[in-house]
Amino acid sequence: MAEGSSAAVHPMSMTGFARRTGAFGPWRFAWELRSVNGRGLDLRIRLPQGNEPVEQAIRARLPKVLSRGSVQITLTVDRDAPQAGYAINRALLDLLVATARDYEGQGLAPATIDGLLAVRGVVEPVTEENADEEMVAAFHGELLTTFDAALADLVTSRGEEGLALAAVVLRQVGEIETLTGRAEACPARTPEAIAARIADQVAHLTGRDDLDPARLHQEAVLLAAKADIREELDRLIAHVAQARALLASGDPIGRRLDFLAQEFNRETNTLCSKSNDTELTGIGLALKAVVDQFKEQVQNFE
Repeated sequence: MAEGSSAAVHPMSMTGFARRTGAFGPWRFAWELRSVNGRGLDLRIRLPQGNEPVEQAIRARLPKVLSRGSVQITLTVDRDAPQAGYAINRALLDLLVATARDYEGQGLAPATIDGLLAVRGVVEPVTEENADEEMVAAFHGELLTTFDAALADLVTSRGEEGLALAAVVLRQVGEIETLTGRAEACPARTPEAIAARIADQVAHLTGRDDLDPARLHQEAVLLAAKADIREELDRLIAHVAQARALLASGDPIGRRLDFLAQEFNRETNTLCSKSNDTELTGIGLALKAVVDQFKEQVQNFE
């Protein structure tokens, strides 16, 4: 991007489609390019026989433009019916004419042009089936020119998909941030709230509510320490910031977002396991649901 440009950048999706058609001489052709998710760059190229140089050029081009995705490339070619023509072997015809003159006056019927033309090898049919090498090379050049246009269309298609996908994932990141804030503000995390729950539980079990305040406070602090999720909350907040930075970079980020989804999942699982309150557990389960959606969507990024 040029310096000072204000154009927005966004990551690319691995999903896209492009089709381009063209014609050259007696040939009419069509390119179709389809791209879906893949762990790496997987190319599946189907070309008619005789276009091996084109396939080699395509395999050299693709890694310079795409980094990930399963890409299927298909070329179909139709050729007009070959036009028949004739070529005269004039050297052979001249030889036959000269030979016929040598035998004039020897009682043989004079040679006629139609008779000489009927001799094998004098007149030969010519078709376009065996096009010369220069014409085939020019055709291959036209195929690659059209392929380059189709590849540019595929990149545009993947970019449009990436833009829509980024909007979805950003909303999910926002939900993760909101739920993390709710977990942080949850009053059930405080030692006072834990002490109140312990007193209620003991009173319910024993029918007594005259617990030693100092002992009750000590037990509440101990449980609060075991259930502390400060570290998990800090990591979730850091992961949210990292996800937004990646989505704004415009780079191939699929693998890094997939790793980040695993980190989100790890912190959320730990939060749920440390939870000592139904409200906090509910927030943790909501986080897990959003993180699962996040992980599914980021699989589509290049």
